[in-house]
Amino acid sequence: MPGHVLLLNIAGGVALLLWATRMVRTGVMRAYGSDLRHFLGRSTRNRVSACVMGLGVATVLQSSTATALLAVSFAGRGLVGIGASLAIMLGADVGSTLVVQVLSFDISWLSPALILIGVVSFLAGPSAQWRHVGRMLIGLGLMLLALTLVVGASQPLRESTTLQYVMRPLASDPILALLLAAVITWVAHSSVAIVLLIMSLTVVGVVPLTLGFALVLGANVGSGIIPLALTASGGAMARRIPLGNLLFRGLGAILMLPLIDWVAPYVAMLGSEPGRQIANFHTAFNLALALVFLPLTSVVGEALVKFLPDTGGGSGSEIKPRYLDPNVIDTPTVAIACATREVLRMADTVETMLRGVIEVFRSDDSKLLETLSDMDDEVDKLHESIKLYLTRVTRNALNDDDSRRCVDIISFTTNLEHIGDIVDKNLLDLAQKKIRNKLTFSEQGWQELTAMHARALHQMQLAMSVFVSHDIETARQLLKEKEKFRELEMQGSQQHFARLRSGRIESIETSALHLDILRDLKRINSHLTSVAYPILDALGELRHSRLKDAPKDASATPPTKADEAAAKG
Repeated sequence: MPGHVLLLNIAGGVALLLWATRMVRTGVMRAYGSDLRHFLGRSTRNRVSACVMGLGVATVLQSSTATALLAVSFAGRGLVGIGASLAIMLGADVGSTLVVQVLSFDISWLSPALILIGVVSFLAGPSAQWRHVGRMLIGLGLMLLALTLVVGASQPLRESTTLQYVMRPLASDPILALLLAAVITWVAHSSVAIVLLIMSLTVVGVVPLTLGFALVLGANVGSGIIPLALTASGGAMARRIPLGNLLFRGLGAILMLPLIDWVAPYVAMLGSEPGRQIANFHTAFNLALALVFLPLTSVVGEALVKFLPDTGGGSGSEIKPRYLDPNVIDTPTVAIACATREVLRMADTVETMLRGVIEVFRSDDSKLLETLSDMDDEVDKLHESIKLYLTRVTRNALNDDDSRRCVDIISFTTNLEHIGDIVDKNLLDLAQKKIRNKLTFSEQGWQELTAMHARALHQMQLAMSVFVSHDIETARQLLKEKEKFRELEMQGSQQHFARLRSGRIESIETSALHLDILRDLKRINSHLTSVAYPILDALGELRHSRLKDAPKDASATPPTKADEAAAKG
């Protein structure tokens, strides 16, 4: 077989192995992603449980990188400390080796069965979850098939003199081998696939066993680089955990590299087959990392915080609440006051977005549009921070007033977040269309829109006042203004249709924009007025329904004038 065809077959097998690994991970995340997140989120009790949780999640996902990104997201939201996150990563590193352990056995006969069952489940599954499970089974079958292809295509390489010239310097320079494997793993974005490839090449005798061990160490280092590269543009918290994990792997690899010849006989005692030895060495190395570094996760975490301190400014990823003091969580009254201050800060941001959107429509300012759109990220982060903070507060024994206030704050915060979304995803999108298509509102239509917008801003002020003061009269005024707002919206729509009938060109061109803006402002008003309902409902000042009471006998028809006259006669 020509050399280029041989290399093409091996490259195709490796590509299929990488793709199959991705398929398995995608299928698992789509089918059981929420369960895995919940499972991982329970790992905050101690380092041992965190390590076990990480091991379980990485085993299912077949990826320590995916587990690292989950741990980073939890740490970024304050659900898991940095010490526990590093413990999760140590467990995840062990978990990813278990996949290699299973595939190191000759179970290639399972490949057709897994692909067949997976295709049937994917095509005929009664639900989306069945299809995701089918995708996972197809991926597992393709992984086994890819390993068979790589092993088969690599057989002729055993006699290749060219390959021997390539392997000789690597075998005599384990540091170079380690670095090469690290780079290849980082490029491939899958340590599982690369270790399986090393195992396949070792089985056919292309790679000597001790060189295979050095390449495995490099694959582990490369696996630590992947999440660090993926979070490089994030904040300090996002980079600490991958950096700590890379430090563990890097130090372990440096310490293990000169001991390979000494360790090799002990690895052989666990299994003499070359493929089994590669898998066992991979697992033993990561188990050793977990045993050595697990007691040091808190110390390393503190060092990482000093090395990568939080910054006050920066990008949206560095947005942090100012008033949510974690030290007063056990004092609910003070904690609720802190949350209220943070909500007001969030409300100021939402008001700035709402106030600025009309200026975008007026001036067609694309730069202002982008600025306002970026502010929605701040609103989303503050909303989540407040919600999680109050969730921690409610774990205390609260009296009825404090419990009710927590619910009211979360409700108002959620409504503010919805308003931010309406401004960002609806109104600013409409403004972008106006700018792109160079549209202009009619003078009368523009006056109607600015009047509606001014009333929405007024409602925003009233809503914030009601939220802080719980004043009954202000709450009544807020709901009365809602009725006026509804009437103004209906009046604006009718006047717009009248202009359409008269053939006004500007009104025809901006008809969809005009009506959508009216609708979105009305939705914003509805979210704002919701803050008044709990206050008035507690005093019994709300009707249960806006419908008129039906007659007692719903089947009876109202009497006609003839019936009334006959009755009088």
